[in-house]
Amino acid sequence: MFKAGKHEFPLGKKTYVMGILNYTPDSFSDGGLHFTPEAALEHALLMQEQGADIIDIGANSTRPGAKVLCAAEETERIMPALEAVKGRLSAAVSVDTFYPSCAEAALKAGAEIINDVSGVFNSEMAQLALKYGAGYIVMHNPCGACEVAEYPKGVVESVREFFLDALGLAAESGLPKSNLCLDMGLGFSKSYEDNLELIRDMQWLKFQGVALLAAGSRKRFIGAASGEETSSKRDPGTVAAHTAAIAGGADIIRAHDVFSAVQGARVADAIYRRCKPNG
Repeated sequence: MFKAGKHEFPLGKKTYVMGILNYTPDSFSDGGLHFTPEAALEHALLMQEQGADIIDIGANSTRPGAKVLCAAEETERIMPALEAVKGRLSAAVSVDTFYPSCAEAALKAGAEIINDVSGVFNSEMAQLALKYGAGYIVMHNPCGACEVAEYPKGVVESVREFFLDALGLAAESGLPKSNLCLDMGLGFSKSYEDNLELIRDMQWLKFQGVALLAAGSRKRFIGAASGEETSSKRDPGTVAAHTAAIAGGADIIRAHDVFSAVQGARVADAIYRRCKPNG
């Protein structure tokens, strides 16, 4: 079970879809498209109608070369979007941030999940998750989106060790594993081959009772594998990657195109989880 505020997501029953809402002018795929409170709400409602279980709102672009906002700037930018969706969604709301101060402001405004891409287990974030009963997503990301890390033990073993450390630190922090979600960080600090290897061998990264997130949507390795240079045209490749991830045990997939993600997940669930139609 993955718990996030009033939401509970039983693991192994189905794949949950996290819809991406980039409240930014400069994200790599859809920057500026939803950069007003009204547009953010409209897109959030559309993704929910299409079947999104979680709406992930971020105000700090993580694309290579993007300007990184400070905590105060990020909080100031994201609050209008959070206020716009507050009380309007049945889906869980996630805040994509690596700043504890921004995370707490978002939780106070109704968010129920912290999606932390910093690449470290942040004990302050864990305490916030514990205080508010929120979910805490921890990503493997040793050196960001612009660099590729060296993995002497191999990328799968390195990510597995990071996950084990995160589980230990969560226990020390008093955060139940039901409030923790692990993200292997596809596209962050990984080479093309590293990303493919993580998806291929994902079963080694799945721990009993702990949610696992796959977030490959429209990323550069999808473009390289498919030959598609335009990021917004990589949704079919994204569905293929996420289907393989579901076969390996992913519980949540994070996607720009929720319609395709939900349909792909339902078919993958029918194959790998033996789910009945609309089950």
